[in-house]
Amino acid sequence: MSQRHDCPCTEQCVLQSAMDSIGGKWKLPVLCSLTANGTSRYNELLHNVQGISNTMLSQTLKELERDGLVLRKEYLEVPVRVEYELSEKSKKLQPILLDLIRWQMGLQGGEG
Repeated sequence: MSQRHDCPCTEQCVLQSAMDSIGGKWKLPVLCSLTANGTSRYNELLHNVQGISNTMLSQTLKELERDGLVLRKEYLEVPVRVEYELSEKSKKLQPILLDLIRWQMGLQGGEG
């Protein structure tokens, strides 16, 4: 008979919380765009993230900002200028994402 092993996290699984922060269809493409292109305005992101709608980009940016992965800077100009950039928290995530890419490429190449 096999033993059951519960997640070592007690109240909330930390790994699940991390996956919630970057999960979904559009969060990683937005983060990748900001990584590749640096600080970007809304319309630049809309152009660079292929297939995303206005509504989904707006919602995704709000969620990424809420989770501390994207910084929103508003400049009080006429018209108002808003720019988005990676936070330090999301910059620390980049090596982990690169490791995931290498892991996935290894699986596709027949390794492990």
